[in-house]
Order: sequence, then C-alpha cells, then structure tokens
Amino acid sequence: MANLKHSYSENVPGQFFVDNTCIDCDLCRQIAPDVFRDEGDHSVVYRQPESPKQTQRAGMALVACPTGSIGTTSKTNLRPAMDAFPERIEDNVYFCGYASPDTYGAASYLIQRPEGNVLIDSPRFASNLVKRLEELGGVAIMFMTHRDDIAEHQKLRNHFGCQRVIHRADSMSVPAEHILDGDDAVALDDELLVVPVPGHTRGHAVLLYRKKFLFTGDHLAWSDDRDGLVAFRSVAWYSWREQTQSMKRLLGLDFQWVLPGHGRRGHLPANLMRQKLVNCIEWMQKVS
Repeated sequence: MANLKHSYSENVPGQFFVDNTCIDCDLCRQIAPDVFRDEGDHSVVYRQPESPKQTQRAGMALVACPTGSIGTTSKTNLRPAMDAFPERIEDNVYFCGYASPDTYGAASYLIQRPEGNVLIDSPRFASNLVKRLEELGGVAIMFMTHRDDIAEHQKLRNHFGCQRVIHRADSMSVPAEHILDGDDAVALDDELLVVPVPGHTRGHAVLLYRKKFLFTGDHLAWSDDRDGLVAFRSVAWYSWREQTQSMKRLLGLDFQWVLPGHGRRGHLPANLMRQKLVNCIEWMQKVS
C-alpha cells in the first residue's frame, strides 16, 4: 500500500500520488497518460484527474500497479476501476491489469473464445480479477511466453484447471501440461500459432492469434520514441544475436497488433506493421 510520507516531491498536490516503491514499470503511464508521467527512474502524478473518466483511469492504474506504489490522500471508491479489468482491447482480446511484482509489472492478456479462453502470461492472483475471469468463462489454456513472466501460474492452474503451455528451454520451474520443443512454429489449433523466438531467454516464444494479434512477451514492443517496433538490447539475457535472427521468423506472419509483456502496444495495418518489423531488424543488426 502506498505511503503518503514516502511520496515523491514531484507529485502535484491532490488526490493521487506515487511513492518511492515505484519500479518504473510504465503501466500507470500507459493506462492513465493524462495523470502519470515518467520522471527518470519512476513515475509521478503530473496532473490530477479533472473528469470522472480520468479519475477512473487513474484508479485503474492504481489497481494494476504491481507494487502498490500508487495511493490516494483520501478514501476513494475503486470498485469501478477494479471491475474495469479485464479491459477489452479489440474484438475478444483483453488486457488483464492486476500486474504481478514477480513479473516486474508485465502485462498479461486474455482471449475469450467459445472453445475455451486463453490467458497469455500471468497476472497477479487477485480475487476480483479471478472473479471477473470466471464471469468471462474461466481459463482453459495458459500460454507463457517465457520463464520470468510466469508469476502465480500455479494458483491459476489450481483454480481454473488450465493447461499450461511453455517452451521446454524455459520450463525448468513450471510443471506445464504442454511442453513445446525445437524452433519450429507449432499450431495449438486453427487460430493459435506459437513461434519460438530465442533471444531474451532461450525458450522465449510468441503467440499469434487469428493472424491479427501477436502476443510478444519481452521479444518485441512498440516504441513511441522510434515510431516503430523495438527490441530491448539490455535484457537479451540469452543472446542478442539470436534475438535478431529469431525476429526474422516473424516476417512471414501477418499481424496488426503487437501486445507485449513489457513496453507499449502497437497497432497498424498488417502491411505497415511488417515494414516496421523490417526497420526494427535493420536497426538490431546495426547495434549487434
């Protein structure tokens, strides 16, 4: 729970504040950009909410914060913000919110399908989120892009009985029900395609849904500064060279959305997204 005594001096006075436990995960700035901004190595409140919508977005940022670093100076009704997650992105794809400190605040997503919902990476096992997931049909498959965004996968497995999917190279601490092998793409069904993309970790993989939504974990994200796609050189724990090579596997895919664990989302027509991917690969080759 955020402590007003430890709030940053850069916060503007008012209802919401950020304290010094912030880990700079960027979620609050993505959820409520009218309220929160980057202040070097942490976020702060640079403008207090001025409308009911902004207040709800700030509340959603508070709920999603993995470290409880956002607080309010007076009692605030957060029920609308809590019930807003999972938040629909487009079609039947949702952002879960409720990030876990065990994933350093990584985003997780839900695909709602009649044949069984798919959870991509692990949110915090929060009772309100679990209830909402139940209302949306539960979780049949939990796809984990890589080993450090698995968080509370066991609690989710115990509660929903979901089938966990992960690549063998990242499966050491996950007794998953479906282990993937090798570097070839694997179709889980007619709508779900897994593509192994080693680089950030040896067993990192991305998930393509309906040739439209690409769930990228820590492999690929959107950069507002670059106005394009980007990979993170500083966290290529396995191999930047391998990450550059594996990025080329995505050139044969059609997708309009890039939905990462860390970093910003991107949305463009498929032909433009492919060009952004080409540009990203060219940039990666230069900095290798």
